[in-house]
Amino acid sequence: MSKTSIVFSLMSAALFTLSGCATTQSLTPQQCQSSNWQEVGYADGIRGRSGAYFGQYTNQCASVGGASPNRIQWEQGRQQGLKTYCTELNAYKIGREGYDWQPVCPLEGIEKLEEAYSQGRYYYIRQRDLDYLRTPYPFAYGPAGRYGYSPFVYGW
Repeated sequence: MSKTSIVFSLMSAALFTLSGCATTQSLTPQQCQSSNWQEVGYADGIRGRSGAYFGQYTNQCASVGGASPNRIQWEQGRQQGLKTYCTELNAYKIGREGYDWQPVCPLEGIEKLEEAYSQGRYYYIRQRDLDYLRTPYPFAYGPAGRYGYSPFVYGW
């Protein structure tokens, strides 16, 4: 195993670990007992989280005696948050920033949301590709050993 592949493996593992931290929210026992579940649901709705996400709160609060999240309040808040998430401007913004669109919006008007997301995603990919081509060595052609690929050097 080469040094480059080891570094790449370690960087991938670190990125995978950090992405897990960014998507899950750990609740303390105090939060399980005293959270305003409507506000928590609203925040989840703005992020485009599905109704299944509530199960994570249930699992986290299960170890706290007598504390259980309020599903009805959470869902009411989530529905309010989805009104902000399910707009054409937000769909475009999500696509433009390179994020995935979550299928949580009502079916009426979904075509407009998908079109806005597609336009944003198109510009995101176009900008990403232009940035890549503007790098000094876009196809890893550079001084031998510096960029990981040497076109005229044989590895014998």
